[in-house]
Amino acid sequence: MRGWGGCWDCRGVLSVRFARSQDVLVPVVVAVLIVGGTLLGRQFGSESGELGVAAWALMLGASGVLVLRRRYPIPVAAVTLLASVLYYPLTGPDGPIMLAFIVALFTVAAEGHLLVAAGFAFVSLAVTAYGEVMGDERHVDDTAMVMFAGWLAAVVAFGGARHTRLSYLRELEQRAATEERLHIARELHDALGHNLSMINVQSAAALHRIERDPAQAEQALRVIKEASGRTLRELRGTLGVLRHADPANTGPGLSRLDELLEQTRGAGLDVVAEVDGAQTTLPREVDLAAYRLVQEALTNVTKHARATTVTLRVQYDPRELRITVDDNGKGGKVASGRETGGNGIRGMRERVRALGGELTVGSTPEGGFRVRARLPRGAA
Repeated sequence: MRGWGGCWDCRGVLSVRFARSQDVLVPVVVAVLIVGGTLLGRQFGSESGELGVAAWALMLGASGVLVLRRRYPIPVAAVTLLASVLYYPLTGPDGPIMLAFIVALFTVAAEGHLLVAAGFAFVSLAVTAYGEVMGDERHVDDTAMVMFAGWLAAVVAFGGARHTRLSYLRELEQRAATEERLHIARELHDALGHNLSMINVQSAAALHRIERDPAQAEQALRVIKEASGRTLRELRGTLGVLRHADPANTGPGLSRLDELLEQTRGAGLDVVAEVDGAQTTLPREVDLAAYRLVQEALTNVTKHARATTVTLRVQYDPRELRITVDDNGKGGKVASGRETGGNGIRGMRERVRALGGELTVGSTPEGGFRVRARLPRGAA
């Protein structure tokens, strides 16, 4: 689809392109900083010596291998640490080649390998301390060693924090995708289920009456034609909404309740409707959910209840909307497949729960079945 799905696809493509550009940009920046820092230290600082082939190979090699840091974080960290260990005792002027190892260390932690990152940090600190103890002169004093240890710990901590944040964002995206799929499935189920049930009932009636009562069969076929037309229109509307907008902000509402009741009467049920309270404007989400609840409840009565009469009560209160649907059918147990096994009742529960309301389903004392919902009017 070109709506939400297209947006997620665009975001995914942009994310991949940004990650690839980072894979190249970061090594280039690190190489510039390492080479530039080394040359500046040699030119204007106290560092001396010539930059030989080994020095250039280690500096550029440690920077260049960072291109692979996301794909192979641990080997890259090992290579950059080895380059740093070899550079200082074997080459000419001192320089910030450790910057490549710091970036690789951060990547190891950010990819979730916290213990490995901590091990690399400890090894680098131990090697530095060993070199200072065994060398002829001190290059790093005690204060600098403590600061170096603090920097390593901070890099590992920040990398771990980034891993936690990215994991949380991925979980949110997966949850949003799952909720979107459930929303689409619920909308399609509600849009199609009622009208298709009417078509099924009327087609059975037409087949039964086509020889004995052609006039009644013709009426049933006319109802089938109207129901199929409504189904196609609602399906097109629902798919259009799912492509380009928020499904909660469009769709049918209680203003179409009379049409829904007439469809149910056309299936042979005696429908009694009671509306209490001032019929003020409802929030769009509540209006849509209320219509879908009534639609699904009437569909279940038509398909499963073996009822002759169904009573709908809609109560408008200042703070909430209450809906009750009773039938005089065979009833049922709360744990039976009719209440919890299908997508209808599950979809009603999800709609009501999303708006902070309550839904109860079960048999009535008279032997029928009852669906009762309470929807807060301030829900969004």
